Amino acid sequence: MLSSTSLAYLEGLARNYAVKAVMSDKEGNYADAVNYYRRAIEVLEKILQLYPDHSLNNIYKQWIGQYRKRISEIENMLGKVRLSATGGESISQEDIDELFRIVDKTGVTFEDVADMEEVKEAVKEAIIYPSKRPDLFPLGWPRGILLFGPPGCGKTYIAAAVASEIEGYFVSVDAAGIMSKWLGEAEKKVSRLFSKARELAKNGKPVVIFIDEVDSLFGTFDTEVGGEVRVRNQFLKEMDGIDSKANSKQLVFVVAATNKPWRLDEAFIRRFQKRIYVPLPPKETRVALLKMYFKSLKVDQSVDVEKLAEMLEGYTSSDIVEIIAAAHMKTVRELFESGGGRGEPRPIGMGDFVEVLRNRKPSVNKDMVKVYEMWFERYKAL
Repeated sequence: MLSSTSLAYLEGLARNYAVKAVMSDKEGNYADAVNYYRRAIEVLEKILQLYPDHSLNNIYKQWIGQYRKRISEIENMLGKVRLSATGGESISQEDIDELFRIVDKTGVTFEDVADMEEVKEAVKEAIIYPSKRPDLFPLGWPRGILLFGPPGCGKTYIAAAVASEIEGYFVSVDAAGIMSKWLGEAEKKVSRLFSKARELAKNGKPVVIFIDEVDSLFGTFDTEVGGEVRVRNQFLKEMDGIDSKANSKQLVFVVAATNKPWRLDEAFIRRFQKRIYVPLPPKETRVALLKMYFKSLKVDQSVDVEKLAEMLEGYTSSDIVEIIAAAHMKTVRELFESGGGRGEPRPIGMGDFVEVLRNRKPSVNKDMVKVYEMWFERYKAL
C-alpha cells in the first residue's frame, strides 16, 4: 500500500515546481517557466497514476490542462519547436553550450593543492600514469573517479589540477543544466556531452569530464519522476560506452565530486572504479595551506604556524582561507578607521587569529566526519 507520506511528498514537489513556474513566468524567464511547468505536470501525472481515488485528482487534472496551455502559449510566443509524438526536438547550439564549458588550460596545478599526498597519489595512478604511458596498462585503467568528502576540502581544485598535469581538456559540467528545460532533451544533452568528449580525445589529447555535486543528478530518492530516471540511465549507458573495447584507447575520464556519497545508487557507484576520500585537512596540510596563503600577506614573525595549525583542527580548507582573510580584514579595517585608509595595514598577529576563531566554528561537525569515514570503509577503492 502506498503511504500518505509519499503522497504528501509528491504534492509538495508539484506545488514547489508550480510556484517556481509561475514566478519565472511573471519575471519573463520563459525557458525556466516551461521547465518547471513540465516538471509539475510530470509529478501531477504520477499522483494520478499512483493514487487514482485521491479526492483532489479532478483539481490536479485541471492544473495539468492549464500548465499545458501555458506551455503552448510560451512556445508559440518564442517560436520554439514543439515536441513531436516520438519525443524528438531540435537542440540549439546555445542550449548545448549551457551544459558544459571546455577549458584547454585550467591554470591550476598540483603545486596549488596544499599537501594531500595520498589523494594526489591515488589520482596519479588512476589518470596521470595511464595518460602519459597507456602502453603500460594492457588491462585498461579506471575511467570513473569519484571524489567525496566534506565541502570545501579541495575536490574541484584536484580535478582541475589533474587536467593540467596531463595537459588535457577540462570539461566542467553544469549539473543543473543537464535537467533540461525541454522534456526529453536532458538525455540528449548527456549524450552530446560524451560525444563531444570522445571527439576531443580523438587527437590523442586526454579529456577530463568533471561533474560537481553529482548526487543531485544521480542520487537515489524515495520518490522519483521519470525524467530523472531517464537521465541517470543515459549517463550510466555513456559511462559503459567509454569503458568499452571500442573506446579503449581514448583517454576520456569522468571525475565526479559529491558531499553526499550515501545518496548515490549502487549502479552509479560501480561505474567509478576509484573512490577517493578527500577528508578534512590534517595538520601537515593545514601548515601547508597557511604557508601558501601567508606568502601574499604581511604576517608578524610572532605568528607560530605550527601552533595555529593545531588551533585549526576540524576546519575545512575553505574555512581556513576565510579565517586568514578575516584576520587580514581586521588589519585593513583598523587602517581605515584610524588613518582614513592611508598607508599600509600592520602585519597580521597571532591575536588576530585568536579573535577570529573565537567567533567562527568549523563548518563541518565531528558526527558528519564519522559518516564520511563509515561510507569510505564500505566503498573505498583507492
